[in-house]
Amino acid sequence: MAQTYLVTGGGRGIGRGICIELAKKGFSVLINFAGNEKTAEETKALCEQASSSPTQQFSLIQADISDPLQREALLKASFSLHGRLDGLVNNAGIAPKQRFDFLDMPQESYDRLMDVNLKGPIFLTQLIANEWKRQGDLSEKTIIFISSVSSDTVSLNRGEYCISKAGLSMGASLFATALAPYGAYVFEVRPGIIKTDMTSAVESKYDALIASGLVPQVRWGTAEDVGKTVVSLASGNLSFSTGTVIYVDGGLHIPRL
Repeated sequence: MAQTYLVTGGGRGIGRGICIELAKKGFSVLINFAGNEKTAEETKALCEQASSSPTQQFSLIQADISDPLQREALLKASFSLHGRLDGLVNNAGIAPKQRFDFLDMPQESYDRLMDVNLKGPIFLTQLIANEWKRQGDLSEKTIIFISSVSSDTVSLNRGEYCISKAGLSMGASLFATALAPYGAYVFEVRPGIIKTDMTSAVESKYDALIASGLVPQVRWGTAEDVGKTVVSLASGNLSFSTGTVIYVDGGLHIPRL
């Protein structure tokens, strides 16, 4: 039976790209989504088209990871639907509904992003890691956190997003350290400027910045770029590199004068 990965926020954007790339390489995928079932169904269909083995399975699990009860339900479904769970990709995340200057950032917006972008993945990972531990089955399990260059790059008009991603980066390091003695792998993938529906509102702004040299590789990143990186990690190619941060940003993070 094919290895199974749970991808949170798998219905669209970067999550969809990750699911499709996993499908191409022979993995089964549990596609988590919070509310948009139509896009999640589309992702499932694309995974089925991309699959390379008859043993692969693709299932949808609706759950809002910011809700503790729904996280518990997601945990149970993840271990039962395919009879196994080999890895977790913490991808689900949201942007502020409205961009405010940092000095005017509303607490409501901050709380919303913390619940989804930080609290959700941290406590979902805790649940899943403890279930693997209970089963005596942590060896070679893989956990991947999809963060952002916003983890260490300031955007004053979306400070709550930056703080949530910075916290997620530390969470990845904490889990990598805590789970290393059990043989599990934890990685952080840090995307840069990726063309998705989340960035569509600022597309013209970043088109100009990329053209002027902001990104050394002089192009937008794609969900496929992120997905290919996840597949490499899921395939065990960095088995002595737990805790590593991998940038998928075309060189954006390189300090330059």
